[in-house]
Amino acid sequence: MLTLAILGFLHDEPLHGYELKSRITGLTGHVRPVSDGALYPAITRLEKAGLLVRRSEPGSGGAARQVLELTPEGRAELERRLSDPEEVEISDQIRFFTVATFLDRLPDPVRQAAVLRRRLAFLEAPSSFFYDADGRPVTAEREPNPFRRGMLLVARASGAAERAWLADTIAELESGTTAR
Repeated sequence: MLTLAILGFLHDEPLHGYELKSRITGLTGHVRPVSDGALYPAITRLEKAGLLVRRSEPGSGGAARQVLELTPEGRAELERRLSDPEEVEISDQIRFFTVATFLDRLPDPVRQAAVLRRRLAFLEAPSSFFYDADGRPVTAEREPNPFRRGMLLVARASGAAERAWLADTIAELESGTTAR
């Protein structure tokens, strides 16, 4: 997820590390904060892989600052990751939202729709946070615990909203009417 966010944000414009960290934090917020101990080693790995480059430019206080810029190989890697997300990037909501954040960087609407179809198929499969002794998903109507019932009701409403958005967006992409 961190690699995808770095590549996605650098796709738009070169950024220095602090700006990049701020944008990633804005995307993931308190749910999955990014630490310097995770971000800067990831940047170094991507630089060594030839996916981004660093260049120095004058800073506001006189000290040079390092600006990060995506290479053509980095753009190709972003497109590859967006075209074929890992299963966990489809099934985990926060990871999927990271994919969705940058999906417009994938230039082909048919490939965009294919990613959304994978998420829709995942959401349409029966699931629950809780299962009964026979392994069946527990529904809100069958859950006596009011806190668990609340979780199930919120998940149901959220899932319905996401499925509706996915279906509408897939239809727009396939008809060519999506605003770019």
